[in-house]
Amino acid sequence: MLMSNLYPELSETQQSAWLRGLLTIALADNEFSQQEQNLIQELRSDRQISDLKPIQPKEIASVFGDNTELAQNFLRTAVMVALVDGDYSDTEHKLIQEFCTALNQEVNIMSDLRNQITNGHGQHPDLLEPIKNWLDHLSIHDSKVARFLCKAIPAQCPFERDVSLFGHKIIHIPAMCKINPLYDQLVGLRFRSLTYLADECGEDISEYC
Repeated sequence: MLMSNLYPELSETQQSAWLRGLLTIALADNEFSQQEQNLIQELRSDRQISDLKPIQPKEIASVFGDNTELAQNFLRTAVMVALVDGDYSDTEHKLIQEFCTALNQEVNIMSDLRNQITNGHGQHPDLLEPIKNWLDHLSIHDSKVARFLCKAIPAQCPFERDVSLFGHKIIHIPAMCKINPLYDQLVGLRFRSLTYLADECGEDISEYC
């Protein structure tokens, strides 16, 4: 049996609530970057972002509250949107915690991380392990979410290159994403998204490669 039969794609109401939730996160810090706009637009190509409105946590709960897996996956993508500009703000964190409370989900990963950084433990080698494990459990069961992840996570890093002199390679500069401590998790998410689009949805994924 196909996975898509076991886990049907999001309904129109769920897709709209999901996108509005991500929009609300993106607007929380009052800096709606072009990258954030592009990523959110990818989730719903048939509507303009200007037609959408932010959503309250209680409305998110009315749509996802009875489905723990769906709620957790929404929260995972919400954290990704908050991190996409490289600045996870206190305002975004507070809003995500409000979503968690409304959805009856205990997601203490970012709070624990902030506490450890505040207490001077920002360089501990195991600091990001809980986040890595949490991201690894993001399930892909919707084509729009899969496309969003494929757009959010680059296929390759533009800064990776060889340095050659007189026809001889002198040094290889690794891609910046390869020294990102979440590199393996991001690549894994992207691969699962591509596999879902190709195998379950029958889509041409060449534009993402």
